[in-house]
Amino acid sequence: MKLILAGFVIGAVAMISAAPRVKLANGMLEGMEDASGVRSFKGIPFAAPPVGDLRWKEPQPVKAWSGVREAVQFGPRCMQQSLFGDMNFRSNGMSEDCLYLNVWTPAKTGKEKLPVLVYFFGGGFMAGDGSEPRYEGPSMARKGIVAITINYRLGVFGFFAHPELTKESPHHSSGNYALFDQNAALKWVHENIAAFGGDPKRVTIAGESAGSIAVSAQMASPLSKDLIAGAIGESGSIMGALSAAPLAQVEKQGEKLAAALNVTSLEALRAIPADKLLESAAKAGAGVGRFSPTVDGYFFPEPPLQIFKAGKQAHVPLLVGWNSEEMGGRALMRGQEMTAANYEKAVRGMYGDRADEVLKVYTPGSSPDEVIQTATDLAGDRFIAFSTWRWADLQARTGGKPVYRYYYAHPRPKMRPEMGNATPGLAGGVVRNSGSQPPPPPARGAVHSAEIEYAMGNLDSNKVYAWTPDDYTVSKTMLEYFANFVKKGDPNGSGLPKWPALKADGKGEIMRIDVESKAVAEPHHDRYVLLEDIASKSAQ
Repeated sequence: MKLILAGFVIGAVAMISAAPRVKLANGMLEGMEDASGVRSFKGIPFAAPPVGDLRWKEPQPVKAWSGVREAVQFGPRCMQQSLFGDMNFRSNGMSEDCLYLNVWTPAKTGKEKLPVLVYFFGGGFMAGDGSEPRYEGPSMARKGIVAITINYRLGVFGFFAHPELTKESPHHSSGNYALFDQNAALKWVHENIAAFGGDPKRVTIAGESAGSIAVSAQMASPLSKDLIAGAIGESGSIMGALSAAPLAQVEKQGEKLAAALNVTSLEALRAIPADKLLESAAKAGAGVGRFSPTVDGYFFPEPPLQIFKAGKQAHVPLLVGWNSEEMGGRALMRGQEMTAANYEKAVRGMYGDRADEVLKVYTPGSSPDEVIQTATDLAGDRFIAFSTWRWADLQARTGGKPVYRYYYAHPRPKMRPEMGNATPGLAGGVVRNSGSQPPPPPARGAVHSAEIEYAMGNLDSNKVYAWTPDDYTVSKTMLEYFANFVKKGDPNGSGLPKWPALKADGKGEIMRIDVESKAVAEPHHDRYVLLEDIASKSAQ
């Protein structure tokens, strides 16, 4: 009996000692290894907690720790309200102390020099977390990539600007703290990723929605552009979606919120408990409590659009695209019946003396189905697809490196029967129907955010949908394209349909991703050229 117990104890000790460890400049980490050999290290601090006097300051260095720090639990998610039904958090609660990242690596020695993927989550800069299962990295790691998810400050904590903050800043800027967090994470990667077997010279940044907007922002900033070797954008860019506003404009918004809170000093603002500040900003509404990125003269020396037009952004390969139903057509109609006449009326109300040109390229047709499809196309383009097209177009013209554009067209399958009377929501989540409201119409295509689990190889992490063999086929293709791009700046590889890069004038074939993916001629180039002309002239 004693021998058996002794053997058990020895075995247990061996299991404990087998936990993977890495030594960083700040101390030792101990993570976990799964059955496939992928090692994970979760909840790693990449900056000091942005609390107290560090609220609304650029992220500060992490303090060293003694002994071995356990890295098996996701850190807290950043302060946020519950806004989106498709977000599933595994974070260790919610806190203003939230600047943590997570690493998945197949490396065993720390000498492999593998390509690195850093993924920024989406959520409108208001919600989201690096612990969401759809973003996690084991599938990428099994492709020979070190995969990372990061947290960044959100909402009023991530973008609040105020004249007093600008005055105290050594760079005379305020706002953009979320973007500084991402920059700090990239600096951390450059300094530490070799210990995980990654190559700091082969870092690709990626993201979806607000995460995609953040990727374009990091490309534009002189603080980050030399830290990245490639970029992937899924639906969104800072050049038209959640655009950067002039600093003075956002400062005035900050003054209004401070007045609403009845505080007159930065000290008092920083003393407000995080949960109260979050609630107060939400109550203040979009015009006061919701802040945008700022053209602060430091992170963005100029408006990002001008940076890209002048070719001052990161000159790196770009893989970028959008989905076939980024927004439902009914959002365009504002409750009006979906008829050709009502559609034309809506377009004329939005575009004035340019309406005839818009109606020429967004022709509603005569049948109800044609009207719905055209309204869906225009709604999606206005919401996020046009800004994504603009990013690809400008990078092809001024970025000096290949640009690969996709159009994701594969709709999600039916929901699992056990989901009951739930219906898919706008952002791909679920809405529990109470019976008092009619359910939303079924999706016509691939809704906003639908591609994430496919691209990251994480279909099995989403229990809402009844995945079919076709879904796994699409995921295999998209994961291969993304992994190839991370490895060599080119999505092409053996067994995949050929994906041509755009031409230097922004024209060329795009990859339509579906069960049978293939490169096709861009079907609506004229639409985006017109929207570009309208946007450019309205900005003058």
